[in-house]
Amino acid sequence: MANIRPLSVELAKLAREELNEVPESVQQDLEALREWIRKQLHLRCRTDDQFLVTFLRGCKWSLERTKQKLDTFYTVRTSLPDLIAHRDPTDKRTLEVIRMGFAVPLPLTETPNSPRIMLFRPGVYNPTLYSIHDMIRVALMVNDILLCRDDNRTIAGQIGIVDLQGATMAHLGQANVTLMRNFSRITQDASPLRQKGFHFVNPPSGFVTIYNLARGMFNQKMQQRFRVHADRESLFQSIPKRLLPTEYGGEAGPIQKIIDNLERDLVGAKDFFREEDKYGCDERKRLGGPKNAESTFGAEGSFRKLNFD
Repeated sequence: MANIRPLSVELAKLAREELNEVPESVQQDLEALREWIRKQLHLRCRTDDQFLVTFLRGCKWSLERTKQKLDTFYTVRTSLPDLIAHRDPTDKRTLEVIRMGFAVPLPLTETPNSPRIMLFRPGVYNPTLYSIHDMIRVALMVNDILLCRDDNRTIAGQIGIVDLQGATMAHLGQANVTLMRNFSRITQDASPLRQKGFHFVNPPSGFVTIYNLARGMFNQKMQQRFRVHADRESLFQSIPKRLLPTEYGGEAGPIQKIIDNLERDLVGAKDFFREEDKYGCDERKRLGGPKNAESTFGAEGSFRKLNFD
């Protein structure tokens, strides 16, 4: 029997209807996927049931798409080590970034089978002491924990809220094209995450430039899911207010408590992040020749074949 978390009735129904999940064939599909992984000499891949099921769900249970996604997941991470480095959550600087609450998963969902809401707050850090690179590195740590633990996010997807309160031109100026492109490669093309949209609130002056840059990093389907809100009342028309932290008028609790819980989860996963260092690609062993981020996605674009909803 596959060693995966049991789903709620609501999520199990959604997985069957939208992701083509057939409980009776899960074990067989996992064994087929592990057999394929064993034959990939270049690939050092996590093979526990829960991790592999996350990718199967993210690829709507297509084995071939899942194989592509797993290979791309590790290819991109191996070729962009600066975004996957220094992942010790007890490291002083990393812990400081975690405590800022740049990327915070909110605890409530609209219904039992609704997407997870992720709150991004790029204005929380001092751009003379930290960089957006620091923030993205920790955001990817949060992403990796949620990949393994959050069934709502895996099955129903994720909605991003980007609160730009406090963001200045110094913050926006750090979001260079290369960094934004690499971030989109990791989170969109090389991840099983089903991103359901981004809502931007409290946009500062000069926001149009960075908004167009960010939007251009995503495929056309995702671009249609970007929304800019002039104020919080506009946001509440898309996101129920009760799902937000107390500071936003919601019922999810104080933002600091949510951040504290996230810190506890990340610190508790220290061994998980240490183990992750073992995984990746040895391109010298890849049949057909080595790959990297540029050869996988192209110098300017993304690997559109893997943009599955």
